[in-house]
Amino acid sequence: MSGQKFSFEERQKAWRDFDQTYFDIIVVGGGINGAGIARDACSRGMKVALVEANDFAFGTSSRSSKLIHGGIRYLENLEFPLVFEALSERALLFKIAPHLVHPLKFLLPVYKKSRVPLWKLRVGLWLYDGLALFRTPKIHEFLSAETLKSEYPQLQTQDLLGGFIYFDGYMDDDRLVVETLRSAYQTQLLSAANYVKACEFWESEQGCHLRVQNQLTGEFKTIIGRQVVACVGPWTDILRRNILKSNMNKLRPSKGIHITFHRERWSLPTAVVMGVEERIVFAIPRHDMVIVGTTDTDFSEDPGKVRVEAEDINYLMQVVRSYFSGAQLSECDIIAAYAGVRPLVKDHAQSVGKTSREHVIWYEGGVWWVAGGKYTTYRKIAEEAVTECLSRFPLELQIAFAESDTKRPLNDLVPSDYLAFKDDLVTELLAKTQSLSTMEAEKLVDRFGPESLRFPERYGSKRGYWEYEIFYAWENTMCLSLRDFYFRRTPLFLGERDHGLGYRDRFLKVFPELGQHYDQSHFEEQWFQLNREIENGSDWRSVLKR
Repeated sequence: MSGQKFSFEERQKAWRDFDQTYFDIIVVGGGINGAGIARDACSRGMKVALVEANDFAFGTSSRSSKLIHGGIRYLENLEFPLVFEALSERALLFKIAPHLVHPLKFLLPVYKKSRVPLWKLRVGLWLYDGLALFRTPKIHEFLSAETLKSEYPQLQTQDLLGGFIYFDGYMDDDRLVVETLRSAYQTQLLSAANYVKACEFWESEQGCHLRVQNQLTGEFKTIIGRQVVACVGPWTDILRRNILKSNMNKLRPSKGIHITFHRERWSLPTAVVMGVEERIVFAIPRHDMVIVGTTDTDFSEDPGKVRVEAEDINYLMQVVRSYFSGAQLSECDIIAAYAGVRPLVKDHAQSVGKTSREHVIWYEGGVWWVAGGKYTTYRKIAEEAVTECLSRFPLELQIAFAESDTKRPLNDLVPSDYLAFKDDLVTELLAKTQSLSTMEAEKLVDRFGPESLRFPERYGSKRGYWEYEIFYAWENTMCLSLRDFYFRRTPLFLGERDHGLGYRDRFLKVFPELGQHYDQSHFEEQWFQLNREIENGSDWRSVLKR
């Protein structure tokens, strides 16, 4: 991307713009759908305002399984259009965001008593590859039980018939949100701010009015535009009650939790699919950790209060032990756990596991609402949502804003074939720095692509890996706090055995360099808040010890 920043200063500018600009679209919600809608609208030439009550990707968008996939289990529900759409978008994301979305090999082991028999899985995987139009790194293949015993020595082998290898993708979900917002911001048509809450909505001859509150200062402003789009995920019904006074629920929210292990403790050569009753549980190697999840249970409380419960941990551990008895994993090996709420749209399904993952867009009370859908299809959902908004624009503007342009790279520094020369980028980065190991350089290139080559000149050639991460986050991702950094800009909380708290002195040293708003007193306050959130997110441990 260009040298344009996306930092606290840009947030301040956006706050000033909110009541001084007439916007074409006002987006409420800074998750992946909100970011996608902002990018799509900006690509058409629209002026866009976006507000997020918490941090970007605070909700479901940073608490996913980190997968870009078609959803192989949806074939059982005969949701072929959903799978086809998701696989088409997966192929596109491999091209437009190769530094964020990576191909990932999966193993699907099959046992004599597996719920889905081997022949049916074989048919399903041919259908899966066919719906992908065979645009996959490699066509699925079957491995014998003997081969699996050699390649996966910790796998349960009793009654093992063999297993299938197929491909999907993984990503950094929170970074994909921010990168999508940055792409929109490069057009100079987006005014976006996190920690700005939507409070009140009304219409007049001027257009749509949205009253918002700056969560950092308490100040109020009113944003005016042609249309308002609300994509607040599991908070949809809560926002509808607050601004429309509607008591009719549209959602059937579903709670999902994940647990993480360090790869030094449990090393997996590929991701693994573990089938349990109606659900699928994944074990996904990512960076230095393995993510296991997810659960799928009805959840009717405030999504902001979702927590990991001891029974959730027990459920996932039971699955892991049944498939990987040789690993001898225990609750003590878990590094972290996280919980999220899926904004599923209510239908007539008997169980939440059977509830459709299709998205829905509707107009109610002067606001466009977007709910449901899969992470993988966010770009398509955004395109449809903006097109729906256009139906209420004057005809001349419908024509002027008709063409969406979101199939181009998210970051213009990252061409679609960048993986072919990634090793050269690592060599070039090492030549520019004096303190990075080869492994650290590889990780920076893997996370930031060619943009990482700017780090030594921008932030200093003697910086360490985590110093580069924190400088980049504050300057380019509108990261405002250590909690944002630990939970949504990096995998520190999830992947480090001490949740990254051992880096305190390193971060304290560079904190005053982040800007005029950051000094040691700010650091101490943020460090206290960070520790408190980590403790709150780990209270399931004390329950398990009882």
